[in-house]
Amino acid sequence: MAKATNPVPPNFHTLSPHLIVKDAAKYGDFLVKAFGATDVSANLGPTGKVMHAQARIGDSMLMFADHMPEFGHPPIAGGFWPMILHVYVPDVDAVWAKALAAGCTVKFPIDDQFWGDRYGQVQDPFGFTWSLATHKEELTSEEIQARQAKAFSGGGAA
Repeated sequence: MAKATNPVPPNFHTLSPHLIVKDAAKYGDFLVKAFGATDVSANLGPTGKVMHAQARIGDSMLMFADHMPEFGHPPIAGGFWPMILHVYVPDVDAVWAKALAAGCTVKFPIDDQFWGDRYGQVQDPFGFTWSLATHKEELTSEEIQARQAKAFSGGGAA
């Protein structure tokens, strides 16, 4: 008789991104260098392509696989995906430096933001955008709105 199990596998959350990339093996190496990913594993298919891979970043799992049109994957957009992978980290400046050293380019410069995060965006060499942040302040909705109004009036973020 089969043993009852949790519907969400161990080490996963209810929502886990699953990316399709060109050269998934290199993407796994990149994730280690840029974001300190651990528990990187890959299952190869009969053609040698990565059928399924996963990497732990912080307390979350990211799944990825090679682009395989033969399995119905749509064409990969040229360097732009209409989504952002957001990661909270204890020291965003350190992760920012690692990401840039690993080949990311700046999309939105890192700075203290009106909503209480130190935040910026980078694009990885595979075309995905990552927002990197450290939450620095707990603010009320009113405080955020006041800071937002000041920021967009040319008065700065805080």
